Amino acid sequence: MIARLARWAAAFGALAYTTAASAAATAATAVPTDSAAAGALDRAFGELGGAGGEPLSLSLQLLLVMGLLTILPALLLMMTSFTRIIVVLAILRQALGLQQSPPNQVLIGISLFLSLFIMAPTLDRVNTAALEPYSGGQINAEVAIERAGGEFHKFMIKQTRETDLQMFANIADAPKFKSPQDVPFSILLPAFVTSELKTAFQIGFMLFLPFLVIDLVVSSVLMSLGMMMMSPMLVSLPFKLLLFVLVDGWALLMGSLASSFM
Repeated sequence: MIARLARWAAAFGALAYTTAASAAATAATAVPTDSAAAGALDRAFGELGGAGGEPLSLSLQLLLVMGLLTILPALLLMMTSFTRIIVVLAILRQALGLQQSPPNQVLIGISLFLSLFIMAPTLDRVNTAALEPYSGGQINAEVAIERAGGEFHKFMIKQTRETDLQMFANIADAPKFKSPQDVPFSILLPAFVTSELKTAFQIGFMLFLPFLVIDLVVSSVLMSLGMMMMSPMLVSLPFKLLLFVLVDGWALLMGSLASSFM
């Protein structure tokens, strides 16, 4: 498990190169392929190695990659299923009327490991197509990063609404894309995040409805009994918790969130 997490972290770090390069592009370009013989990253490593033209040692390359891992939280938030999951869990806690239970650390932990479960097929393909060949010396650094970016591109484009893509493409004055693979990361990233937030709020609305009905019923009963000084939220909380437990709410929610990405 630790080895797999390490490989996935390396995949996210490698993807940082692709994201930065794509965000700087101003014209719509296809997702890069692995046809380049000598990649820009390898040339950059060679130039950094000194006047002799010798490339950087493996330890220095590893140091550079570890430095890029500082943007890993941003990649986790913006390029995976994490955003949708954490927003839905936060809305659920609000709907239940709970202020600090489950605490933020628990919600983040649940979102993180559920995201790893959802992203496992994509990350495994990244490991097979990019990390293992690069580790074995079969491909250079740029090809590995391009392949990794392509796998994440497939996941993100599948979860992004066409209307959101079109909106950001119009804002960027980008030409019409011939295929989904032609959408650059500079347009795909904001469109993907917008779609994830919209989907999370739709799921949150459906979660809120049954608990809102309980609040209305409890409030009406208290009003009819003349107990206007009693807080409806305080009285309805046990009933909402009971309903959530009786329907096995956590299992239903986790299963629904995971299946929403399939």
